[in-house]
Amino acid sequence: MLRHITGFAVRHPLVTILTWVVVLAAGFGIGIGVFDRLTADVGTVPGSEAERAEQSVDAVAPEGETVTAVVSGASAPSLEDGLADVAALPGIASVSPPLPSQTSDAVLVEIALSPGLEDDGEGEAAAAAERLESVDATSVVVSGGPLSDVEFSETAQEDVARAEMLTMPVVLILLLLVFGGILAAGLPLLIAVVGVGATFGTLFAFSQVTDVSVYSVQITTMLAVGLAVDYALLMVSRFREERRTTTDVREAVLRTSATAGRTVVFSGLTVAVALAGLVVFNDPFLRSMGLAGSAVVLADMAAALTLLPALLTMFGRRISPSREQNGDGVFARVARGVQRRPVLTLVTTAAALVTLAAPVADMHISQGDPRMLPASTDTRELWDRLTADFPEQARWAGDIEIVASAPAASVEDLRATVADLPGIASVEVVPLTDELTGLAATPSGDAEGDTAQDAVRSIRALDLPYDVQVGGDTATLVDYQAMLADRLPWAIALVAIGTLALLFAFTGSILLPVKAILTNLLSIGAALGVVVWVFQQGHLAGLLGTDGLGYLQLTVPILVGAIAFGLSVDYEVFLLSRIRERWLAGDGASGSVVAGLQRTGGIVTAAALIIGVVFAGFVFGGFAPIKAIGVGLVLAIALDAVVVRMLLVPATMTLLGRWNWWLPRPLRRVHERIALTESAPEPESAEARMQREPALVR
Repeated sequence: MLRHITGFAVRHPLVTILTWVVVLAAGFGIGIGVFDRLTADVGTVPGSEAERAEQSVDAVAPEGETVTAVVSGASAPSLEDGLADVAALPGIASVSPPLPSQTSDAVLVEIALSPGLEDDGEGEAAAAAERLESVDATSVVVSGGPLSDVEFSETAQEDVARAEMLTMPVVLILLLLVFGGILAAGLPLLIAVVGVGATFGTLFAFSQVTDVSVYSVQITTMLAVGLAVDYALLMVSRFREERRTTTDVREAVLRTSATAGRTVVFSGLTVAVALAGLVVFNDPFLRSMGLAGSAVVLADMAAALTLLPALLTMFGRRISPSREQNGDGVFARVARGVQRRPVLTLVTTAAALVTLAAPVADMHISQGDPRMLPASTDTRELWDRLTADFPEQARWAGDIEIVASAPAASVEDLRATVADLPGIASVEVVPLTDELTGLAATPSGDAEGDTAQDAVRSIRALDLPYDVQVGGDTATLVDYQAMLADRLPWAIALVAIGTLALLFAFTGSILLPVKAILTNLLSIGAALGVVVWVFQQGHLAGLLGTDGLGYLQLTVPILVGAIAFGLSVDYEVFLLSRIRERWLAGDGASGSVVAGLQRTGGIVTAAALIIGVVFAGFVFGGFAPIKAIGVGLVLAIALDAVVVRMLLVPATMTLLGRWNWWLPRPLRRVHERIALTESAPEPESAEARMQREPALVR
């Protein structure tokens, strides 16, 4: 199969390259329009009780977005004129009277937008903000509603541009150090650029049928660049090895595809399966991330298997062969050291990883608040001003909203019961229609805290003579947690079964796939533990330009787990491919591990370092959740490349010995049917080479 795919690219390199040029042009020309279609909404559960409650209210009493302003040191006439002008603007439903602060000269103003405005009133909110900012005052901060959504989107674009600007030069330098030549180093970078273009095109296509989050641009871009470099690095390195044994470029390309290309296929499929597990969750953001991420991985894989062979066919003669590896290099010595004390190595490294993972037991998730944004943004500045001057108003999460199918006169018992619940400060009755009544319950503490969540569950459990729906931010979080608890086992099962099946087809073993999953879970748990320790608990958070938030944004652990698992299996495939080659060549159980680690140690280390640099670029972004994802993935990659690949894998495979490759006879027949076991083609005869078209190989 691979020979046919690569064969077309080798026979028609110019056609293949031009096809990818069109893909690249479409991605950057049309796909870049995805930035105009991004949404800041995450953590929703379609069809949940919280959503149904919101829809019930919107159907009878629709409300527009609200913009909040804090004005300090304003002259009374100027402020009065400014508010009057804002109230007269189109699309403004009302402007609240100025609320003075008890601790400063600041006043708080809330501007309600009319419901049903285009883009949720983004233009009307911007006009109101512009008028208020012209008031004669010491400072004016306006944000919230559509203004915050715009700020989230702009921050996403700035983060992508900054990350690419910071990481691409470093990646090029690292590739130059690995290959020692401009052409060989430039090919992986070119595949990465194609991957980014394909990412934008994929996201734009998905934005036509579903919401695309501001976070998805950053995360899928990270994946596109990292995996493209990984696959191209593996392919180019193998091509340089094959050039040692043949002077024919086309033959070297075909041999590269049949060996390293096979590894790329299984690696890409396992990463895609890991991300496809996100589709199980009933959250449009996670589902779109799973679909888009899987599509991006497959696009990178396709580019590595078609565009790269075409480029190597045309320019590979200028790439020098690699030097013969020393069979007793540093990685071989590490493997032999582990093999002398496999039990001690296994116990020590596993204990260290479990210790790092311990903070996961204290993990709290939340929809988040403006502290996730940089201090320079208006949304964050407004939050800080509210916290300082209007602490009673500094609540990002709103009231618990109760919708009762009963007239207002019939819900007094419900109001009294809710008011008596722990953590409820007050309850306001809001008549909606003759047969529908709303109640707004204000939590006395954190609206997303355990007490408020318990109140939501208690209200839903009440036995009442009429129907009640509970919504609001607290109820949305409760529904999201329930969805995660319900769908997570299915997601884990999908990823585990898919990964086990692919690794079985790749290795022809039933123990190695199980071992791979267990060791990878240790490194992922350790990385998540550090993320909780830093971003939730606040240790060393200041060094990363953020604060201890007391929570992780609710999508962070799911995304870190899915992406890190895919990348961990990615490196597992890299290593096992060479170990399997040496096992089949007769190196024995111990010798194949030593040879495999020596042959892949440099590549895996270089790939991990490069993809780590790519992810590290996003640590310097603006969003705290993106910082957390970047830190988590950098740690997962580092732990996987150093601890798992160099210590745990040699230790476990040494202990298993020949049992690594044990396969019952019935499963051997299954493996023969599903395995992709192409080998490198035999050297081509001189006569056959003379008969071929020589134009592209001379």
